[in-house]
Amino acid sequence: MLRSFRFAEADRVLHLYSSERGRVGAIAKGVRKTKSRFGARLEPFSHVELMLHQGSGELHTVTGASLVDAHRATREDPYRLSVGLVGAEAMLRLFVEEEQNERAFEALTRFLDVVDAIPAGSRGQASLDPVALAFQLKLLWLSGYVPQLESCVECGGVDELVGYLARAGGAVCTACAPDETVFLSPDGFRGIHALIWSSLAEARRIGLGERSLRDALAVVVASYEFHGGFRLRTLTA
Repeated sequence: MLRSFRFAEADRVLHLYSSERGRVGAIAKGVRKTKSRFGARLEPFSHVELMLHQGSGELHTVTGASLVDAHRATREDPYRLSVGLVGAEAMLRLFVEEEQNERAFEALTRFLDVVDAIPAGSRGQASLDPVALAFQLKLLWLSGYVPQLESCVECGGVDELVGYLARAGGAVCTACAPDETVFLSPDGFRGIHALIWSSLAEARRIGLGERSLRDALAVVVASYEFHGGFRLRTLTA
């Protein structure tokens, strides 16, 4: 479950991502009551198996829930929670259709497992966490918007690459860089490539410096703004 909000006196509307249907909206009736039959199984980040009833409206109704993994470690640590919220919002904004995407679902489950394993009490800016950045870059890849940084998208050259051009989806060299270029450091190019092609579990072990992480964040933000027309609130909080 990616997000929920209160509805009526005792219900919650849930934003879910499933392996079989992709993005799903559902309502859990009576879940906020003390004696709710769902208990604490429908908390944010919980991995659950649900029974859903499709009524006449847009929302499914939850009729049964079985807990697979509560991901309590993510919810109960402030830093892990912040990283998890970045990933959840990215899923919500990039995958909006009720359409099966098994690879996106698997990426989400791996992301939550890795966030659970972030050392307790970690501090810093969640938007610059290597796991959050790696996950978002992989989601862009699965959405068809992965940055192509090996050569200049304008002339094809591989020398003097200086930045990322969102409208072209890739790197540009010094001679081809227009005003809207997101300029990147050499370490930034290497870092983004490493985050894309390494596993989520390896993201924190790559040892990227702050400049590399900020460059990766700049590319992610530029991709969202150009291709999706949105900004993530969790990246500016």
